Amino acid sequence: MKIAVFPGSFDPITKGHVDLVKRALPLFDKIIVAIGINSQKKYLFSLEQRIEWIEKVFEKEASVEVGHFEGLTAHYCNQVDAKYLLRGLRNASDFDYEKTISQLNNIVGEGIETMFLISVPELSHISSTIVREIIKGKGDASPFIPEEIEIDTI
Repeated sequence: MKIAVFPGSFDPITKGHVDLVKRALPLFDKIIVAIGINSQKKYLFSLEQRIEWIEKVFEKEASVEVGHFEGLTAHYCNQVDAKYLLRGLRNASDFDYEKTISQLNNIVGEGIETMFLISVPELSHISSTIVREIIKGKGDASPFIPEEIEIDTI
C-alpha cells in the first residue's frame, strides 16, 4: 500500500492545501494529512478545530485520513508505515528549503521519499501565515480557505 503523509500546521487549512491533496490522490492509496504539533509555536486555532476542519473538507475522500504528531515527521511516517512525504512548492525559496528537509527526512526516515507538487498559479500566493494575518486583522479570509470552513467559526 502506498501511503503518503502531508505534514503541516494547517493553521488554518487553505485552498492551496486542499488542491495539493486532491491532485495527489491518484498517486497514493492513502494520504494522511498530519498536523505537526510544535510546543514552541503559538497556534491561532486549537488542534481539535484544525482536525475538525480537515475531516470536514475531506469527508467524501475515503483515502484521506487526518492525524497529528509531535516530534520528527520522519518518525511519524515510520509509525504509520508511510514511505512518502507530500509537499507543495509555491516558489524557488520553498524549493530550497524543502530540498534540504527532504534530504534529511530521507536519512532520518530510512528511505522516505518526498514527492513535490508545484502549486497551481492561481493558488501559489496563499499561505497559512498570510491567512492568519488576514483573520487577525479582521479581514475576509474566505477567498483563501475551503468553502467547508464557515467564516463565522473563524
